Amino acid sequence: MSDPRIIGYLSRAVAHELSAVQHYLSQARLTAFWGMEAFSRELRQEADEELVHADRFITRLLQYGVSPKGGSLSPARLGRSQSELLLQNIELERDAVRLYEEAADYCRRRGALADAELFEAVRDEELDHLRGMEQQLYDAADGGRHG
Repeated sequence: MSDPRIIGYLSRAVAHELSAVQHYLSQARLTAFWGMEAFSRELRQEADEELVHADRFITRLLQYGVSPKGGSLSPARLGRSQSELLLQNIELERDAVRLYEEAADYCRRRGALADAELFEAVRDEELDHLRGMEQQLYDAADGGRHG
Protein backbone atom coordinates (compact mmCIF):
# COMPACT_ATOMS: atom_id res chain seq x y z
CA MET A 1 0.00 0.00 0.00
CA SER A 2 1.25 3.44 -0.86
CA ASP A 3 2.01 6.07 1.74
CA PRO A 4 -0.63 8.84 1.56
CA ARG A 5 1.96 11.47 2.38
CA ILE A 6 4.14 10.40 -0.56
CA ILE A 7 1.08 10.55 -2.80
CA GLY A 8 0.48 14.03 -1.42
CA TYR A 9 4.02 15.10 -2.25
CA LEU A 10 3.69 13.69 -5.76
CA SER A 11 0.37 15.51 -6.23
CA ARG A 12 1.87 18.77 -4.95
CA ALA A 13 4.76 18.28 -7.36
CA VAL A 14 2.36 17.86 -10.29
CA ALA A 15 0.50 21.04 -9.27
CA HIS A 16 3.76 22.95 -8.91
CA GLU A 17 5.12 21.80 -12.26
CA LEU A 18 1.90 22.52 -14.15
CA SER A 19 1.77 25.95 -12.50
CA ALA A 20 5.38 26.48 -13.63
CA VAL A 21 4.42 25.56 -17.20
CA GLN A 22 1.66 28.19 -17.13
CA HIS A 23 4.06 30.67 -15.53
CA TYR A 24 6.82 30.27 -18.10
CA LEU A 25 4.42 30.21 -21.07
CA SER A 26 2.85 33.45 -19.83
CA GLN A 27 6.25 35.06 -19.45
CA ALA A 28 7.31 33.77 -22.87
CA ARG A 29 4.27 35.37 -24.48
CA LEU A 30 4.79 38.62 -22.54
CA THR A 31 8.43 38.90 -23.56
CA ALA A 32 7.50 38.14 -27.17
CA PHE A 33 5.14 41.15 -26.98
CA TRP A 34 8.10 43.18 -25.74
CA GLY A 35 10.17 42.07 -28.73
CA MET A 36 12.57 40.01 -26.60
CA GLU A 37 12.54 36.97 -28.87
CA ALA A 38 15.65 35.24 -27.50
CA PHE A 39 14.48 35.53 -23.90
CA SER A 40 11.00 34.42 -24.97
CA ARG A 41 12.48 31.26 -26.52
CA GLU A 42 14.42 30.55 -23.29
CA LEU A 43 11.22 30.86 -21.26
CA ARG A 44 9.40 28.54 -23.65
CA GLN A 45 12.22 26.02 -23.16
CA GLU A 46 11.77 26.33 -19.38
CA ALA A 47 8.05 25.58 -19.83
CA ASP A 48 8.91 22.49 -21.88
CA GLU A 49 11.32 21.27 -19.19
CA GLU A 50 8.74 21.79 -16.45
CA LEU A 51 6.25 19.78 -18.50
CA VAL A 52 8.75 16.92 -18.58
CA HIS A 53 8.96 17.13 -14.77
CA ALA A 54 5.17 17.03 -14.48
CA ASP A 55 5.13 13.98 -16.72
CA ARG A 56 7.63 12.19 -14.48
CA PHE A 57 5.53 12.85 -11.37
CA ILE A 58 2.30 11.87 -13.15
CA THR A 59 3.94 8.65 -14.28
CA ARG A 60 4.87 7.84 -10.68
CA LEU A 61 1.32 8.53 -9.47
CA LEU A 62 -0.02 6.21 -12.15
CA GLN A 63 2.42 3.51 -11.05
CA TYR A 64 0.82 3.80 -7.61
CA GLY A 65 -2.62 3.44 -9.21
CA VAL A 66 -3.53 7.02 -8.34
CA SER A 67 -5.29 9.29 -10.80
CA PRO A 68 -3.30 12.55 -11.06
CA LYS A 69 -5.00 15.76 -10.11
CA GLY A 70 -2.99 18.89 -10.45
CA GLY A 71 -5.16 20.89 -8.10
CA SER A 72 -5.56 24.55 -8.79
CA LEU A 73 -2.77 26.30 -10.62
CA SER A 74 -0.91 29.14 -8.98
CA PRO A 75 -1.10 32.39 -10.92
CA ALA A 76 1.74 33.24 -13.26
CA ARG A 77 4.27 35.60 -11.69
CA LEU A 78 4.85 38.46 -14.08
CA GLY A 79 6.87 41.67 -14.00
CA ARG A 80 7.70 44.80 -15.94
CA SER A 81 11.27 43.99 -16.95
CA GLN A 82 13.55 41.07 -17.64
CA SER A 83 15.12 41.47 -14.19
CA GLU A 84 11.71 41.40 -12.48
CA LEU A 85 10.78 38.26 -14.42
CA LEU A 86 14.05 36.60 -13.47
CA LEU A 87 13.47 37.42 -9.79
CA GLN A 88 10.04 35.79 -10.01
CA ASN A 89 11.54 32.76 -11.75
CA ILE A 90 14.25 32.39 -9.12
CA GLU A 91 11.62 32.35 -6.38
CA LEU A 92 9.54 29.78 -8.30
CA GLU A 93 12.57 27.51 -8.68
CA ARG A 94 13.49 27.94 -5.01
CA ASP A 95 9.94 26.87 -4.08
CA ALA A 96 10.40 23.70 -6.13
CA VAL A 97 13.79 22.94 -4.58
CA ARG A 98 12.37 23.32 -1.06
CA LEU A 99 9.38 21.08 -1.85
CA TYR A 100 11.49 18.37 -3.47
CA GLU A 101 14.10 18.40 -0.70
CA GLU A 102 11.35 17.99 1.90
CA ALA A 103 9.72 15.23 -0.12
CA ALA A 104 12.99 13.38 -0.75
CA ASP A 105 13.88 13.55 2.94
CA TYR A 106 10.50 12.11 3.93
CA CYS A 107 10.72 9.37 1.30
CA ARG A 108 14.19 8.35 2.44
CA ARG A 109 13.03 8.16 6.07
CA ARG A 110 10.14 5.91 4.97
CA GLY A 111 12.39 3.70 2.85
CA ALA A 112 10.71 4.76 -0.41
CA LEU A 113 14.00 5.02 -2.26
CA ALA A 114 12.59 5.16 -5.80
CA ASP A 115 10.43 8.12 -4.81
CA ALA A 116 13.32 9.81 -3.01
CA GLU A 117 15.50 9.37 -6.09
CA LEU A 118 12.79 10.88 -8.32
CA PHE A 119 12.42 13.94 -6.09
CA GLU A 120 16.20 14.31 -5.85
CA ALA A 121 16.68 14.04 -9.61
CA VAL A 122 14.07 16.70 -10.34
CA ARG A 123 15.45 18.86 -7.50
CA ASP A 124 18.88 18.70 -9.12
CA GLU A 125 17.42 19.81 -12.46
CA GLU A 126 15.61 22.67 -10.72
CA LEU A 127 18.89 23.66 -9.04
CA ASP A 128 20.48 23.84 -12.50
CA HIS A 129 17.63 26.08 -13.67
CA LEU A 130 18.06 28.21 -10.57
CA ARG A 131 21.80 28.66 -11.08
CA GLY A 132 21.26 29.63 -14.71
CA MET A 133 18.64 32.20 -13.77
CA GLU A 134 20.82 33.66 -11.02
CA GLN A 135 23.62 34.02 -13.58
CA GLN A 136 21.24 35.70 -16.06
CA LEU A 137 20.13 38.13 -13.35
CA TYR A 138 23.77 38.86 -12.47
CA ASP A 139 24.60 39.40 -16.14
CA ALA A 140 21.60 41.70 -16.63
CA ALA A 141 22.53 43.76 -13.53
CA ASP A 142 26.17 43.91 -14.60
CA GLY A 143 25.30 44.82 -18.16
CA GLY A 144 27.35 41.87 -19.34
CA ARG A 145 30.60 43.65 -18.30
CA HIS A 146 31.92 41.02 -15.86
CA GLY A 147 34.49 38.35 -16.55
